[in-house]
Amino acid sequence: MGTPEFAVETLQALVENEYNVVAVVTQPDKPVGRHQTEMQPSAVKQYAVAHGLPVLQPEKMKDPEFVEQLRSYNANLQVVVAFRMLPEVVWAMPEFGTFNVHAALLPQYRGAAPINWAVINGETETGVTTFFLDHDIDTGRIILKKPFPIPDDADVEYVYDGLMHLGAQLCLETLEAIVAADGHPDSIPQDDSQFSILNSQLKSAPKIFKETCQIDWTKTAKQVYDFVRGLSPYPGAWTMLVGNDKESVLKIYKTHKTGCATDQKPGTLRVEQKMLQIAAGDEWLEIVELQMAGKKRMTARDFLNGTKIENFFVR
Repeated sequence: MGTPEFAVETLQALVENEYNVVAVVTQPDKPVGRHQTEMQPSAVKQYAVAHGLPVLQPEKMKDPEFVEQLRSYNANLQVVVAFRMLPEVVWAMPEFGTFNVHAALLPQYRGAAPINWAVINGETETGVTTFFLDHDIDTGRIILKKPFPIPDDADVEYVYDGLMHLGAQLCLETLEAIVAADGHPDSIPQDDSQFSILNSQLKSAPKIFKETCQIDWTKTAKQVYDFVRGLSPYPGAWTMLVGNDKESVLKIYKTHKTGCATDQKPGTLRVEQKMLQIAAGDEWLEIVELQMAGKKRMTARDFLNGTKIENFFVR
């Protein structure tokens, strides 16, 4: 059960390692294009169809017709990767239950966007966890974990790709453990109390919306730097470029920490040695790659060649 490219890697690993994938469950096709008339199948569906696997695309997971159809495949086990919350009638159906491949080291970063939030929060390590599904989101018994380092200059695309491959590998190891234990591998409950005892923070990973992606220039340069790379290349951090009685959306994809302190108002622009810089809460932050509304992504140097920034600021 999965939808995006991230889930395809795991499905491919199951197929290539000759596990008997009796069916694939994914989201319904989505309308795309200018007039929303063309229907786009998910990445998982495209792979499944190409490999002759039956595909189920329920609108609602509790739909009795879907539940009966799913039951007819008589699966021993269900594997979930980047899908949606399942009702108990679905996750409790197989004799060995249902496990999820989650792109974080649970119990940290439960939720829909764990990869983005780990980078946004400046983590130096994340990872993948497999766990059995239960009634709540990402709270079930943990089967296996694998860590993944996050370099300081990595954006979310780098981490996404790394965890996608690591997740497929961990899924296979989890399956081996389940088979070896006749469906009952060692697993441990998630313990949230350890965080209050250690006086550390349990961080969540809620879904990201457009408004989530607006840059707050009053934050430190390091926080803005992490925020930008945690949303690059998609969905992209943005700010409002204001000047000449106009304002427009400016997406920022890559920045560089200058280490130069500033007492200027956050959002102030300057050009220093042909580099575009913006004042954050404590230091100047160099802008390396950006995109103006309606234009292509470009380097800040190309932007400066075609734009006079006097009297401009961002907010």
